[in-house]
Amino acid sequence: MADSIRGPLHNTSSPREHEPKPHPQNGKPENGKPGQKEKEDVDKLLKWQQDRIERKLRGEYESAVLHLGEVITSNLNTPVTLSAVRIEGATNTRKSFLKAIVDPVTSGSAFSSTSGNTPDATPSGANSTSGAGSDILHATRSISHSLRKTDIFSSVEAYIDRPKDPLSSRIEENGEIVDLVFKTKEKGRFFVSSSTELGNSEGSANLTTRIRNILGGAETFEASLSLGTKTRRSFKSSLSFPLTPSMDTLGMVEAYAQERDLTTYASCWEGVKGVKAFVRRGEVDKGGMHELGWEGVRRSLGGLEGGASISMREQSGSSFKSSLSHTFMYDTRDDRIAAKKGGYVKTGLGAIGLGGDAKFYKIEVEGQVSRGLWESGSVSLAARSGLLWGLGRRKPTTLFSDRFQLGGPTSVRGFKANGMGPRDGNDSIGGQIYYSAGMSVISDVPTKRHWPVKMHGWVNAGRLDGVDQTLPLSQTLAQTLSKPSISAGVGMIYRFDPVRLEVNFGVPVVSSRSDRGSRGVQVGMGLEFM
Repeated sequence: MADSIRGPLHNTSSPREHEPKPHPQNGKPENGKPGQKEKEDVDKLLKWQQDRIERKLRGEYESAVLHLGEVITSNLNTPVTLSAVRIEGATNTRKSFLKAIVDPVTSGSAFSSTSGNTPDATPSGANSTSGAGSDILHATRSISHSLRKTDIFSSVEAYIDRPKDPLSSRIEENGEIVDLVFKTKEKGRFFVSSSTELGNSEGSANLTTRIRNILGGAETFEASLSLGTKTRRSFKSSLSFPLTPSMDTLGMVEAYAQERDLTTYASCWEGVKGVKAFVRRGEVDKGGMHELGWEGVRRSLGGLEGGASISMREQSGSSFKSSLSHTFMYDTRDDRIAAKKGGYVKTGLGAIGLGGDAKFYKIEVEGQVSRGLWESGSVSLAARSGLLWGLGRRKPTTLFSDRFQLGGPTSVRGFKANGMGPRDGNDSIGGQIYYSAGMSVISDVPTKRHWPVKMHGWVNAGRLDGVDQTLPLSQTLAQTLSKPSISAGVGMIYRFDPVRLEVNFGVPVVSSRSDRGSRGVQVGMGLEFM
């Protein structure tokens, strides 16, 4: 008799579909123990059963996701009235700060943003917010993003709930009335840590304390004390705070003091005390970051060694600098240490002379472009340049503390740290114009791609000069560019993300008479390298 007709959605698969067939039995196993073929049959059966369970769970998950997507899509245009936004768990955060985050997203409507377990829900009606379901989803995403950017919450979960206000718990002609609820958990407010650091050819021990959300508006206070090999003593305190509800603009005030040992290249000590205030807007990897600030700092050069040069003795004493500056940074590299694509650019412009002893313009530009050569190798081209231009009616002068220094394992390799440019005896007195450029080829160790160690080959070039402002600037530029110092070498890179350690063997190929070369092995550690 013919089989009965089955519906098109009837499951025609067999419960034992694709079940592995056992090996043909050739008698009973010896000593009653299963043989090799029996073990293989059991393994195949277990794997088949596991695959069946995974396929079933995957199908259920995909069906649930598909159903959820259909529910959301079908309700995107459904009229919804937003009665209130409730932010729960933000016990240490000001209600006015949370309201400032929520109000712009909801088009300035008059519903309330509250924290804790007693939310202040605005009744539905004239003060409620009406819109489609898609508008509620967009508002949820925007508010969640802003709450996470405050860096005061360890978790932010959003959901839609029935309104707590009993007057709002009804269905109106313009749609369902709901509350938008954000369940948050605040991070710990107090943080203390101690550490040792190696970077930029310097070692230090640090003690840091941080108070998060100190005033209830995503403000962060941080203070650190450091003792090191070159920066013998250093103290820094800062207070940062958001200036806009979107958290895209931050303000910061800093106070700092440090004492540095410069005897390795300049036969003196330098003490610095200053304050700085600046505004920062944007993100480095999303359109770039701008920083506009003012700084007032008092510098003092002292502790001169017996062999200090006349130039350093003339520069000793105290000076005060007041400056306005603007910095722009944009970084699209996929990796700061061994990038295979993307680029980086940073510009800095300073106007110094708003009171104080130092009067000059200062501009610096640096950039890098990286490209992959093969699956495990890349090449990067980098360059930096700067100009210090003194101001004054009479003969313009610049101070040692403001001049550029060049050379070293994180700058132009193959030369001693701060060992390039004008000198007076054994002292590097710095320069007013410089440039440096480099090409690096980085590759994985063969058959060890997972190692944090990379092979490295490089060529660097650069020069640091003084500026005679009685001559045309174009003449100074031509002379500086036409006489570069060049070095080349190979080495290894070790990744301590985000810190980078290099061990290189290099030689100066071309150098000026005043440059101090470093032929042989050179070790450098820092965040930024040429």
